[in-house]
Amino acid sequence: MTGIYIHVPFCIRKCPYCKFCSKPLRPADIPAYTAAVMRNISALSGKGITADTVYFGGGTPSLLPPESVEDILSALRSNITLVSPEITLEANPSSVTREKLIGWKNAGVNRLSFGVQSADDEELKFLGRLHDFSRAESTVRMAHEVGFDNISCDLMIGLKGQDSSSLDRTLDKMLRLPIMHLSAYMLSIEDGTAFDCEEVRCSVPDEDEVSDLYLQLCGRMKSAGFERYEISNWAKDGRRSRHNLKYWKLEPYIGIGASAHSDFGGRRYFCPDDIEGFMSAGVQRRECEDDSPDRFEEYVMLGLRISEGISRKRLAELGGEEAAKKIFGNAKPLIKAGLIEEKNGRIALTDKGALVSNAVITSLI
Repeated sequence: MTGIYIHVPFCIRKCPYCKFCSKPLRPADIPAYTAAVMRNISALSGKGITADTVYFGGGTPSLLPPESVEDILSALRSNITLVSPEITLEANPSSVTREKLIGWKNAGVNRLSFGVQSADDEELKFLGRLHDFSRAESTVRMAHEVGFDNISCDLMIGLKGQDSSSLDRTLDKMLRLPIMHLSAYMLSIEDGTAFDCEEVRCSVPDEDEVSDLYLQLCGRMKSAGFERYEISNWAKDGRRSRHNLKYWKLEPYIGIGASAHSDFGGRRYFCPDDIEGFMSAGVQRRECEDDSPDRFEEYVMLGLRISEGISRKRLAELGGEEAAKKIFGNAKPLIKAGLIEEKNGRIALTDKGALVSNAVITSLI
């Protein structure tokens, strides 16, 4: 089945490390953007689309009032078939209220992803976040109190001042929260962001230190009963992100909104990074990214991100037996190096291999 991604490109203030398409929110933007999203949803009518995930990403989707979320979800139910959907909304703790939580839940949202990032207030200040950990903690607990039982939190590693002890303290606090999922990302200094300067580059842990922090994180999460099902994602009691798995398993998804990407109908395409243009257009522009994606190579690159890895059988189906044989042959020295493990006709990254996944994939292909 298909996944639906809704990009919400508004923020109160852009974080200094963020490269995503976003802009400061103006009062008139919410109704205009909601209407544009609904027009694009209406354009899906009659195409026989069945979806089982909806994901509001951003930007800061928690700036959307419950009425807008309800209107968008109602439009989806009217124009496509939704089957037991996982409906996720990303939330910044600083823009969440009890009233919003109740409204989103009544609208149909059943999964929340909070951008907590750290339990250390100095690290949060470095990241330019608008909340402290006390606010994040109370917000996550409040979401659980109003009935959300599928809650995820984001964590960042490789921050200024972060070391083994501070990461342990952060994990101690975050793992006491009523969460079923955690996504952890290594800080990346992106070109053109406020962090794109030598002062910041020289202030953060080096590559070896970040690697140690990641392995520490893997150990702590495993001990806490969380399964690492993807390089940067851990789930408890089977609460994997069904929507994000679509990206890694090459399942179809449709992106709506400025800068949103799609993989649907055998093509990869995207809406331009033009928020005003999206709001004023009848239907969003589609720029073709790839008319005929190389699914064999994509399967290797994306499939190795998840814990199941890739299978020889599927490789042969996509690229032929010789191509599958080559991949598994190239994997042998990586297995000996402890970067890959092989089991039941499948190969998958180890925790150590996940740290150098790009190099591993390059060696395989």
